Amino acid sequence: MHITLNEDKEVVAAVKEGLKMTGGYCPCRTKRTPEFKCMCEEFRNQIKDPEYEGYCHCMLYYKHLD
Repeated sequence: MHITLNEDKEVVAAVKEGLKMTGGYCPCRTKRTPEFKCMCEEFRNQIKDPEYEGYCHCMLYYKHLD
């Protein structure tokens, strides 16, 4: 298992800009609570799931199973 950034550089740039504007909180979420601080709780839980392969909610990170 390993995690990479999205291969689409435009998506990465947009999400990183959003993270700067929100102080590190997922720009796709309206709440600014600890569970939505990047790397969000949802994706950290998906990382723990040995069956999960895919993107985080905002599509910045991708978990590969390898």
